[in-house]
Amino acid sequence: MQQARLRADPDETEARVRASFDKQGLMRTLGATLDAVSPGAVAIALAPGPAVSQQHGFVHAGAVSAIADSAAGYAALTLMPPGAGVLTAEFKINLLAPAAGARIVARGRVVKAGRTLTLAQAEVFSESDGREKLVAMLTATLMAVHGRDGIGD
Repeated sequence: MQQARLRADPDETEARVRASFDKQGLMRTLGATLDAVSPGAVAIALAPGPAVSQQHGFVHAGAVSAIADSAAGYAALTLMPPGAGVLTAEFKINLLAPAAGARIVARGRVVKAGRTLTLAQAEVFSESDGREKLVAMLTATLMAVHGRDGIGD
């Protein structure tokens, strides 16, 4: 992973990321939680259940994609300057195995941070009985956004 220079105080950055995450209606609807925030990395967890399942009882690919996208996006935001917002420009996800277990965790990390575009990845794991299984991998391009209503609040 490329070492990006941190552009803000880590405590302030974490508070900004957590405040932004708390505004996301979809994450609240899914029951997702922000587990960890550090420069260039974020972890988001989801508890499997009927509200996020598909017809076979696995966590729906839409829910897996949503937490992976958010983990990559918030990892990117940790390296953006105060006042910036982040928007996903594109992502690709590979679903490697059914998402089932006691908990699903998406770990996003920045691969390369730029002024305008950031490349990030997220790996999604299912956790059961103290073991992890890789269930999805996402690669995303994120865009720094400045000066738009609601961005960087």
